[in-house]
Amino acid sequence: MVDVVVTIYYILFALSFIYCMYFAITGLFGFKNYHKSMFGRHKPKHKFAIVIPTRNEEAVIGALIKSLQKQRYPEKLYDIYVIPNNCTDNTEGAAREAGANIIDCKVKVKVKADALSYAFEYLKKKDEEIDAFVIFDADNLVHPDFLARMNDALCEGVEVGQCFRDAKNMNDNWITGSYTLFYFIQNFFFNRARMNFSGSAAINGTGFMIRKDVLKDGFHTVTLTEDSEFTGQCALRGIQVAFVEDAITYDEHPQSFWTSWKQRKRWTSGCLACLKVYGGRLFKTFLKKGNIASFDMLMMYTAPLMVVLGFLLSVILFLFHIFDVELFDFFSYLYASGILFFIVFYIANVAMNIFVVKYNHKSVKNILSGVLFFSLFIATWIPINIICLFKKTETWEPIKHDRSDIDLDHLVN
Repeated sequence: MVDVVVTIYYILFALSFIYCMYFAITGLFGFKNYHKSMFGRHKPKHKFAIVIPTRNEEAVIGALIKSLQKQRYPEKLYDIYVIPNNCTDNTEGAAREAGANIIDCKVKVKVKADALSYAFEYLKKKDEEIDAFVIFDADNLVHPDFLARMNDALCEGVEVGQCFRDAKNMNDNWITGSYTLFYFIQNFFFNRARMNFSGSAAINGTGFMIRKDVLKDGFHTVTLTEDSEFTGQCALRGIQVAFVEDAITYDEHPQSFWTSWKQRKRWTSGCLACLKVYGGRLFKTFLKKGNIASFDMLMMYTAPLMVVLGFLLSVILFLFHIFDVELFDFFSYLYASGILFFIVFYIANVAMNIFVVKYNHKSVKNILSGVLFFSLFIATWIPINIICLFKKTETWEPIKHDRSDIDLDHLVN
Protein backbone atom coordinates (compact mmCIF):
# COMPACT_ATOMS: atom_id res chain seq x y z
CA MET A 1 0.00 0.00 0.00
CA VAL A 2 2.82 2.37 0.89
CA ASP A 3 4.49 1.68 -2.47
CA VAL A 4 1.29 2.62 -4.30
CA VAL A 5 0.98 5.89 -2.38
CA VAL A 6 4.65 6.72 -3.05
CA THR A 7 4.18 6.00 -6.77
CA ILE A 8 1.15 8.30 -6.90
CA TYR A 9 3.17 10.94 -5.08
CA TYR A 10 5.97 10.76 -7.65
CA ILE A 11 3.52 11.00 -10.56
CA LEU A 12 1.90 14.09 -9.06
CA PHE A 13 5.29 15.51 -8.15
CA ALA A 14 6.49 15.04 -11.73
CA LEU A 15 3.47 16.94 -13.06
CA SER A 16 4.05 19.78 -10.60
CA PHE A 17 7.80 19.87 -11.28
CA ILE A 18 7.39 19.94 -15.07
CA TYR A 19 4.79 22.71 -14.75
CA CYS A 20 7.06 24.86 -12.61
CA MET A 21 10.13 24.20 -14.76
CA TYR A 22 8.23 25.20 -17.89
CA PHE A 23 7.59 28.69 -16.52
CA ALA A 24 11.06 28.90 -14.95
CA ILE A 25 12.85 28.07 -18.20
CA THR A 26 10.65 30.14 -20.51
CA GLY A 27 10.87 33.03 -18.04
CA LEU A 28 14.62 33.23 -18.64
CA PHE A 29 13.89 34.66 -22.09
CA GLY A 30 13.02 37.88 -20.28
CA PHE A 31 16.77 38.53 -20.06
CA LYS A 32 17.17 38.48 -23.85
CA ASN A 33 17.78 41.96 -25.33
CA TYR A 34 17.99 43.28 -21.80
CA HIS A 35 16.53 46.79 -21.50
CA LYS A 36 16.14 47.07 -25.26
CA SER A 37 12.93 48.53 -26.67
CA MET A 38 10.97 46.04 -28.77
CA PHE A 39 9.52 48.59 -31.18
CA GLY A 40 11.03 51.39 -33.23
CA ARG A 41 9.79 54.96 -33.14
CA HIS A 42 7.22 56.10 -35.70
CA LYS A 43 5.41 59.32 -36.53
CA PRO A 44 1.86 59.71 -35.14
CA LYS A 45 -0.47 57.99 -37.57
CA HIS A 46 -3.22 55.98 -35.95
CA LYS A 47 -6.40 57.24 -34.32
CA PHE A 48 -7.37 55.82 -30.94
CA ALA A 49 -10.67 55.62 -29.10
CA ILE A 50 -9.92 55.46 -25.39
CA VAL A 51 -12.63 53.47 -23.63
CA ILE A 52 -13.15 53.65 -19.86
CA PRO A 53 -15.93 51.56 -18.27
CA THR A 54 -16.81 53.01 -14.86
CA ARG A 55 -18.92 52.12 -11.86
CA ASN A 56 -18.92 54.59 -8.95
CA GLU A 57 -15.52 56.11 -9.80
CA GLU A 58 -16.33 59.78 -9.12
CA ALA A 59 -13.27 60.14 -6.88
CA VAL A 60 -10.67 59.13 -9.48
CA ILE A 61 -12.10 59.46 -12.99
CA GLY A 62 -11.12 63.13 -13.32
CA ALA A 63 -7.45 62.43 -12.59
CA LEU A 64 -7.34 59.72 -15.27
CA ILE A 65 -8.89 61.98 -17.88
CA LYS A 66 -6.48 64.80 -17.06
CA SER A 67 -3.53 62.43 -17.46
CA LEU A 68 -4.88 61.36 -20.86
CA GLN A 69 -5.22 64.98 -21.91
CA LYS A 70 -1.47 65.33 -21.29
CA GLN A 71 -0.57 62.73 -23.90
CA ARG A 72 2.33 63.70 -26.16
CA TYR A 73 0.25 62.69 -29.14
CA PRO A 74 -1.86 64.82 -31.51
CA GLU A 75 -5.24 65.64 -29.95
CA LYS A 76 -7.03 65.01 -33.25
CA LEU A 77 -5.84 61.39 -33.17
CA TYR A 78 -7.56 60.30 -29.97
CA ASP A 79 -10.86 60.72 -28.18
CA ILE A 80 -11.76 59.80 -24.60
CA TYR A 81 -15.00 57.94 -23.89
CA VAL A 82 -16.38 57.06 -20.47
CA ILE A 83 -19.12 54.44 -20.07
CA PRO A 84 -20.82 54.91 -16.69
CA ASN A 85 -22.86 51.89 -15.61
CA ASN A 86 -24.74 50.98 -12.44
CA CYS A 87 -23.48 54.19 -10.81
CA THR A 88 -24.97 55.60 -7.62
CA ASP A 89 -22.58 58.55 -7.47
CA ASN A 90 -21.72 61.41 -9.83
CA THR A 91 -19.20 59.55 -12.00
CA GLU A 92 -20.82 60.81 -15.19
CA GLY A 93 -20.79 64.44 -14.03
CA ALA A 94 -17.16 64.23 -12.96
CA ALA A 95 -16.19 62.69 -16.31
CA ARG A 96 -18.06 65.38 -18.27
CA GLU A 97 -16.50 68.14 -16.21
CA ALA A 98 -13.02 66.72 -16.86
CA GLY A 99 -13.70 66.80 -20.61
CA ALA A 100 -14.54 63.21 -21.57
CA ASN A 101 -17.25 62.05 -23.96
CA ILE A 102 -20.00 59.99 -22.37
CA ILE A 103 -21.45 56.81 -23.84
CA ASP A 104 -24.90 56.05 -22.49
CA CYS A 105 -24.84 52.27 -22.19
CA LYS A 106 -28.30 51.02 -23.19
CA VAL A 107 -27.80 47.39 -22.24
CA LYS A 108 -27.78 45.72 -18.85
CA VAL A 109 -24.24 45.57 -17.48
CA LYS A 110 -23.42 42.65 -15.21
CA VAL A 111 -19.68 42.59 -15.85
CA LYS A 112 -17.09 44.94 -17.33
CA ALA A 113 -17.15 43.09 -20.65
CA ASP A 114 -20.81 44.05 -21.21
CA ALA A 115 -19.92 47.75 -21.17
CA LEU A 116 -16.89 47.19 -23.40
CA SER A 117 -18.86 45.19 -25.96
CA TYR A 118 -21.52 47.91 -26.21
CA ALA A 119 -18.93 50.69 -26.47
CA PHE A 120 -16.96 48.96 -29.23
CA GLU A 121 -20.06 48.48 -31.40
CA TYR A 122 -21.25 52.03 -30.72
CA LEU A 123 -17.90 53.58 -31.63
CA LYS A 124 -17.37 51.48 -34.77
CA LYS A 125 -20.60 52.98 -36.12
CA LYS A 126 -19.92 56.48 -34.78
CA ASP A 127 -16.38 57.02 -36.09
CA GLU A 128 -15.06 55.03 -39.05
CA GLU A 129 -11.64 56.69 -38.74
CA ILE A 130 -10.85 54.85 -35.50
CA ASP A 131 -7.90 52.48 -35.95
CA ALA A 132 -7.74 50.97 -32.47
CA PHE A 133 -9.33 50.94 -29.05
CA VAL A 134 -7.42 51.43 -25.80
CA ILE A 135 -9.05 50.28 -22.56
CA PHE A 136 -8.31 51.72 -19.12
CA ASP A 137 -9.76 51.33 -15.64
CA ALA A 138 -10.97 54.55 -14.05
CA ASP A 139 -8.37 54.45 -11.25
CA ASN A 140 -5.42 54.54 -13.66
CA LEU A 141 -3.02 57.33 -14.45
CA VAL A 142 -1.32 57.17 -17.86
CA HIS A 143 2.23 57.99 -18.92
CA PRO A 144 2.37 60.93 -21.40
CA ASP A 145 3.99 58.72 -24.07
CA PHE A 146 1.47 55.87 -23.83
CA LEU A 147 -0.38 56.50 -27.10
CA ALA A 148 2.84 57.30 -28.96
CA ARG A 149 4.23 53.90 -27.98
CA MET A 150 1.01 52.09 -28.90
CA ASN A 151 1.14 53.90 -32.24
CA ASP A 152 4.67 52.49 -32.72
CA ALA A 153 3.30 48.99 -32.12
CA LEU A 154 0.43 49.49 -34.57
CA CYS A 155 2.84 50.79 -37.21
CA GLU A 156 4.77 47.53 -36.89
CA GLY A 157 1.70 45.37 -37.41
CA VAL A 158 0.60 44.65 -33.83
CA GLU A 159 -3.08 43.74 -33.58
CA VAL A 160 -3.43 43.46 -29.80
CA GLY A 161 -1.04 45.03 -27.28
CA GLN A 162 -0.68 44.93 -23.51
CA CYS A 163 1.01 47.83 -21.75
CA PHE A 164 3.45 47.80 -18.84
CA ARG A 165 1.31 47.85 -15.71
CA ASP A 166 2.99 49.97 -13.04
CA ALA A 167 1.52 51.12 -9.72
CA LYS A 168 0.55 54.51 -8.37
CA ASN A 169 0.34 53.42 -4.71
CA MET A 170 2.99 50.71 -4.33
CA ASN A 171 4.23 51.99 -0.98
CA ASP A 172 0.85 52.20 0.81
CA ASN A 173 1.35 48.86 2.58
CA TRP A 174 2.52 45.28 2.04
CA ILE A 175 -0.59 44.40 0.03
CA THR A 176 -0.19 47.17 -2.56
CA GLY A 177 3.52 46.41 -2.64
CA SER A 178 2.80 42.73 -3.29
CA TYR A 179 0.39 43.56 -6.10
CA THR A 180 3.08 45.75 -7.67
CA LEU A 181 5.61 42.93 -7.51
CA PHE A 182 3.07 40.48 -8.93
CA TYR A 183 2.72 42.60 -12.07
CA PHE A 184 6.45 43.40 -12.27
CA ILE A 185 7.19 39.67 -12.23
CA GLN A 186 4.51 38.96 -14.82
CA ASN A 187 5.77 41.83 -17.00
CA PHE A 188 9.34 40.53 -17.05
CA PHE A 189 9.17 36.74 -16.73
CA PHE A 190 6.02 36.18 -18.79
CA ASN A 191 5.13 39.10 -21.06
CA ARG A 192 8.65 40.22 -21.93
CA ALA A 193 9.88 36.63 -22.14
CA ARG A 194 7.11 35.67 -24.59
CA MET A 195 7.96 38.57 -26.85
CA ASN A 196 11.53 37.30 -27.01
CA PHE A 197 10.60 33.89 -28.39
CA SER A 198 7.67 34.98 -30.58
CA GLY A 199 5.06 33.95 -28.06
CA SER A 200 2.13 35.98 -26.81
CA ALA A 201 1.82 38.21 -23.76
CA ALA A 202 -1.16 38.13 -21.42
CA ILE A 203 -3.75 40.89 -21.22
CA ASN A 204 -4.08 41.82 -17.57
CA GLY A 205 -7.11 43.99 -17.08
CA THR A 206 -6.14 47.50 -18.09
CA GLY A 207 -3.97 49.45 -20.50
CA PHE A 208 -4.48 47.13 -23.45
CA MET A 209 -5.00 48.03 -27.10
CA ILE A 210 -7.09 46.24 -29.75
CA ARG A 211 -6.93 47.06 -33.44
CA LYS A 212 -10.47 47.71 -34.68
CA ASP A 213 -10.34 44.98 -37.33
CA VAL A 214 -9.87 42.36 -34.61
CA LEU A 215 -13.35 43.22 -33.33
CA LYS A 216 -15.16 43.03 -36.67
CA ASP A 217 -17.29 40.20 -35.25
CA GLY A 218 -17.69 41.87 -31.85
CA PHE A 219 -16.27 41.38 -28.38
CA HIS A 220 -17.81 38.31 -26.75
CA THR A 221 -16.70 36.89 -23.40
CA VAL A 222 -18.64 34.78 -20.91
CA THR A 223 -16.48 34.70 -17.77
CA LEU A 224 -15.72 37.19 -14.97
CA THR A 225 -12.19 37.69 -16.32
CA GLU A 226 -12.67 39.17 -19.77
CA ASP A 227 -8.97 40.05 -20.04
CA SER A 228 -7.69 36.52 -19.56
CA GLU A 229 -10.53 35.08 -21.64
CA PHE A 230 -9.84 37.45 -24.54
CA THR A 231 -6.16 36.44 -24.40
CA GLY A 232 -7.24 32.84 -24.82
CA GLN A 233 -9.48 33.78 -27.73
CA CYS A 234 -6.56 35.56 -29.39
CA ALA A 235 -4.43 32.43 -28.99
CA LEU A 236 -7.10 30.32 -30.67
CA ARG A 237 -7.29 32.82 -33.54
CA GLY A 238 -3.53 32.98 -33.97
CA ILE A 239 -3.39 36.64 -32.92
CA GLN A 240 -0.26 37.59 -31.01
CA VAL A 241 -0.73 39.78 -27.96
CA ALA A 242 2.33 42.05 -28.00
CA PHE A 243 3.91 43.38 -24.83
CA VAL A 244 4.40 47.11 -25.37
CA GLU A 245 6.78 47.66 -22.49
CA ASP A 246 7.31 51.38 -23.09
CA ALA A 247 3.57 52.14 -22.86
CA ILE A 248 2.95 52.56 -19.16
CA THR A 249 -0.14 52.88 -17.00
CA TYR A 250 -0.19 53.36 -13.23
CA ASP A 251 -2.78 51.29 -11.41
CA GLU A 252 -4.31 51.77 -7.96
CA HIS A 253 -4.02 48.51 -6.05
CA PRO A 254 -6.34 47.41 -3.22
CA GLN A 255 -5.14 48.45 0.21
CA SER A 256 -7.15 46.04 2.36
CA PHE A 257 -6.62 42.31 2.59
CA TRP A 258 -10.35 41.57 2.40
CA THR A 259 -10.74 43.56 -0.81
CA SER A 260 -7.72 41.76 -2.25
CA TRP A 261 -9.18 38.42 -1.16
CA LYS A 262 -12.45 39.08 -2.99
CA GLN A 263 -10.68 40.31 -6.11
CA ARG A 264 -8.39 37.29 -6.29
CA LYS A 265 -11.32 34.95 -5.75
CA ARG A 266 -12.92 36.49 -8.84
CA TRP A 267 -9.68 36.06 -10.77
CA THR A 268 -9.40 32.41 -9.77
CA SER A 269 -13.05 31.68 -10.54
CA GLY A 270 -12.65 33.32 -13.92
CA CYS A 271 -9.49 31.34 -14.60
CA LEU A 272 -11.22 28.05 -13.81
CA ALA A 273 -14.18 29.06 -15.98
CA CYS A 274 -11.78 29.79 -18.86
CA LEU A 275 -10.21 26.36 -18.39
CA LYS A 276 -13.62 24.74 -18.64
CA VAL A 277 -14.70 26.73 -21.71
CA TYR A 278 -11.41 26.92 -23.64
CA GLY A 279 -9.10 24.24 -22.22
CA GLY A 280 -9.95 21.53 -24.74
CA ARG A 281 -9.82 23.86 -27.73
CA LEU A 282 -6.48 25.34 -26.64
CA PHE A 283 -4.94 21.88 -26.31
CA LYS A 284 -6.23 20.78 -29.71
CA THR A 285 -4.99 24.00 -31.33
CA PHE A 286 -1.54 23.49 -29.82
CA LEU A 287 -1.36 19.89 -31.06
CA LYS A 288 -2.64 20.80 -34.52
CA LYS A 289 -0.75 24.04 -35.16
CA GLY A 290 2.06 24.02 -32.60
CA ASN A 291 0.82 27.38 -31.36
CA ILE A 292 2.84 28.17 -28.22
CA ALA A 293 0.36 30.87 -27.16
CA SER A 294 -2.40 28.24 -26.94
CA PHE A 295 -0.21 26.07 -24.74
CA ASP A 296 0.73 29.06 -22.57
CA MET A 297 -2.89 29.97 -21.96
CA LEU A 298 -3.77 26.35 -21.17
CA MET A 299 -0.98 26.37 -18.60
CA MET A 300 -2.20 29.71 -17.22
CA TYR A 301 -5.75 28.46 -16.87
CA THR A 302 -4.58 25.37 -14.96
CA ALA A 303 -2.63 27.50 -12.46
CA PRO A 304 -5.24 27.27 -9.66
CA LEU A 305 -5.24 23.47 -9.97
CA MET A 306 -1.45 23.34 -9.87
CA VAL A 307 -1.32 25.56 -6.78
CA VAL A 308 -3.71 23.21 -5.00
CA LEU A 309 -1.65 20.23 -6.20
CA GLY A 310 1.52 21.82 -4.83
CA PHE A 311 -0.19 22.30 -1.47
CA LEU A 312 -1.37 18.69 -1.42
CA LEU A 313 2.15 17.48 -2.19
CA SER A 314 3.43 19.49 0.78
CA VAL A 315 0.85 17.84 3.03
CA ILE A 316 1.81 14.41 1.71
CA LEU A 317 5.50 15.14 2.31
CA PHE A 318 4.66 16.18 5.85
CA LEU A 319 2.81 12.91 6.47
CA PHE A 320 5.62 10.89 4.89
CA HIS A 321 8.05 12.62 7.24
CA ILE A 322 5.93 11.76 10.28
CA PHE A 323 5.59 8.10 9.30
CA ASP A 324 9.24 7.76 8.19
CA VAL A 325 8.44 7.00 4.56
CA GLU A 326 11.72 7.22 2.69
CA LEU A 327 11.88 9.20 -0.57
CA PHE A 328 14.76 9.73 -2.94
CA ASP A 329 14.31 13.10 -4.60
CA PHE A 330 16.07 16.38 -3.87
CA PHE A 331 12.96 18.32 -2.85
CA SER A 332 11.88 15.73 -0.30
CA TYR A 333 15.35 15.95 1.28
CA LEU A 334 15.04 19.72 1.38
CA TYR A 335 11.58 19.46 2.90
CA ALA A 336 12.84 16.98 5.49
CA SER A 337 15.40 19.55 6.55
CA GLY A 338 12.55 21.54 8.09
CA ILE A 339 12.94 25.28 8.35
CA LEU A 340 15.87 25.28 5.91
CA PHE A 341 13.45 24.36 3.12
CA PHE A 342 11.37 27.48 3.68
CA ILE A 343 14.39 29.72 4.25
CA VAL A 344 15.94 28.73 0.90
CA PHE A 345 12.77 29.43 -1.07
CA TYR A 346 12.02 32.62 0.84
CA ILE A 347 15.50 34.03 0.14
CA ALA A 348 15.17 33.10 -3.55
CA ASN A 349 11.83 34.88 -3.69
CA VAL A 350 13.18 38.02 -2.02
CA ALA A 351 16.11 38.07 -4.45
CA MET A 352 13.72 37.86 -7.42
CA ASN A 353 11.61 40.65 -5.93
CA ILE A 354 14.63 42.91 -5.56
CA PHE A 355 15.70 42.16 -9.12
CA VAL A 356 12.39 43.19 -10.71
CA VAL A 357 12.24 46.32 -8.56
CA LYS A 358 15.74 47.34 -9.65
CA TYR A 359 15.07 46.40 -13.27
CA ASN A 360 12.17 48.85 -13.28
CA HIS A 361 14.28 51.60 -11.70
CA LYS A 362 12.28 51.68 -8.48
CA SER A 363 13.52 52.07 -4.92
CA VAL A 364 13.51 48.88 -2.86
CA LYS A 365 13.03 51.08 0.19
CA ASN A 366 9.70 52.37 -1.15
CA ILE A 367 8.35 48.86 -1.59
CA LEU A 368 10.22 47.05 1.18
CA SER A 369 7.15 45.63 2.92
CA GLY A 370 6.02 44.12 -0.38
CA VAL A 371 9.47 42.63 -1.02
CA LEU A 372 9.51 41.02 2.43
CA PHE A 373 5.89 39.81 2.54
CA PHE A 374 5.26 38.89 -1.10
CA SER A 375 5.68 35.21 -0.22
CA LEU A 376 2.84 35.56 2.29
CA PHE A 377 0.69 37.27 -0.35
CA ILE A 378 1.24 34.34 -2.72
CA ALA A 379 0.62 31.81 0.08
CA THR A 380 -2.81 33.34 0.76
CA TRP A 381 -3.73 32.33 -2.79
CA ILE A 382 -3.69 28.67 -1.66
CA PRO A 383 -6.95 28.84 0.36
CA ILE A 384 -8.48 31.06 -2.33
CA ASN A 385 -7.82 28.42 -4.97
CA ILE A 386 -9.12 25.63 -2.75
CA ILE A 387 -12.32 27.54 -1.99
CA CYS A 388 -12.90 28.35 -5.67
CA LEU A 389 -12.71 24.69 -6.61
CA PHE A 390 -15.91 24.17 -4.63
CA LYS A 391 -17.55 27.60 -4.50
CA LYS A 392 -16.91 29.92 -7.42
CA THR A 393 -17.44 33.68 -7.45
CA GLU A 394 -20.36 34.31 -9.81
CA THR A 395 -20.83 38.08 -9.59
CA TRP A 396 -18.49 40.93 -10.44
CA GLU A 397 -17.98 43.37 -7.56
CA PRO A 398 -16.33 46.76 -8.18
CA ILE A 399 -13.21 47.69 -6.23
CA LYS A 400 -13.39 51.00 -4.41
CA HIS A 401 -10.78 53.53 -5.55
CA ASP A 402 -10.11 56.86 -3.86
CA ARG A 403 -6.44 57.74 -4.40
CA SER A 404 -6.89 61.01 -6.26
CA ASP A 405 -4.03 62.64 -4.37
CA ILE A 406 -1.22 61.08 -6.42
CA ASP A 407 0.66 63.31 -8.85
CA LEU A 408 1.41 61.86 -12.29
CA ASP A 409 4.57 63.94 -12.67
CA HIS A 410 5.94 62.38 -9.49
CA LEU A 411 5.28 58.87 -10.86
CA VAL A 412 6.83 59.60 -14.25
CA ASN A 413 9.91 61.26 -12.82
